[in-house]
Amino acid sequence: MGMTFDPISQLDRFAASVLDSVRSPRLMPVDLFRDGERYVLHADLPGADPGSIDVDVDGTQLSIRAQRTADTGEGSRWLARERSSGSFLRQFTLGDGVDIDRISASYENGVLTVVIPVSERAKPRRITVESSSHREEIAA
Repeated sequence: MGMTFDPISQLDRFAASVLDSVRSPRLMPVDLFRDGERYVLHADLPGADPGSIDVDVDGTQLSIRAQRTADTGEGSRWLARERSSGSFLRQFTLGDGVDIDRISASYENGVLTVVIPVSERAKPRRITVESSSHREEIAA
């Protein structure tokens, strides 16, 4: 008769469940880069309900929240559970050089894209240098 109780796998499951409760809310991996006159943030949220995704700005803080629920049928018994479910949260501090009024977001194929435009005052610009001889001509 085979042994049905495997103490190592039971300990592994217990450790995973404890870590899951400690990690809540879960972390979402992101990529953030500057593309010309805007910053682009890609956040991985596979399986998240698009209606649960919330992107908001409060002062200089950008917050991204999402919810993913475990899809289990009635009477299901987990054999492996590596994809976390629950609440996801990431927060970023925005600098003064972004235009918070024009931030936009879209969600496609499990990836949330947030576009953060650079403000006009933060864009590089050329400053005209005047010489003293040029000022004397204007004064005369």
